[in-house]
Amino acid sequence: MINMLREIIGLLSFLTILPVKTHTSIPQIAKYTWLFPVMGAIIGLTGGLLATLLQLIGLQSIIMASLVYGFLIWFNGFHHLDGLIDMGDALMAHGGPEDKIRIMRDERIGTGGLGLFFIVAVTTFTCIYSIPTNQLPQMIILGEVGAKMGLVSSCIISKPLDEGIGRHFIIEMDKKRFIVSSILSFILGFLLLNYQGIIGILTSIIGGLFIGTIARKNFEYATGDVLGASNEFNRMLTLIILVFASR
Repeated sequence: MINMLREIIGLLSFLTILPVKTHTSIPQIAKYTWLFPVMGAIIGLTGGLLATLLQLIGLQSIIMASLVYGFLIWFNGFHHLDGLIDMGDALMAHGGPEDKIRIMRDERIGTGGLGLFFIVAVTTFTCIYSIPTNQLPQMIILGEVGAKMGLVSSCIISKPLDEGIGRHFIIEMDKKRFIVSSILSFILGFLLLNYQGIIGILTSIIGGLFIGTIARKNFEYATGDVLGASNEFNRMLTLIILVFASR
């Protein structure tokens, strides 16, 4: 039980900038990939609390949205954002899957990565700015749950490479764990925003399958960068649907 708790804390530490020393390895924490949505709820809670605080002190909505979005990608350690940019570069490249994967692993940033980052970042910021005041913390939390559920959804249809960190999370995600993860996400969605929240989670699952399909078509295999891109894309997609449904 102690080892399990240590590994779950290690998972939270891996997904955030929290300086928790648990002496766990990637294969150990990857066993709990099905808990990603719960980790997303914890991450989202910090963002929701920040947004509420900024509202209470009377900060303008546009500045609040910028600070909250910046906080969320920072609190995630910029890991997923890096994956989004790398995948954007790879999608714009010519050649076969091996060529595109090589470009995805290149440390340089190209126009494809910058373009995809700009689209996702601006859209996500606009969504946060557009959230109704009375639903602000709930939607921010659910946006992070959807981001992580989309990542899990991408794992279930992806083929792992023989190397890289991402392979461990893909290998550990089977149908039973995917169902458990989905149920947890739907429960969180319903508790936060009733049926509106369920629609948001369903959208994130579809979005994750979409990213996984794009990866298989272009790269054949999925890497950690693909999973990171799925996280950022599905935060945006979940928030779009939630804001749309609220109006």
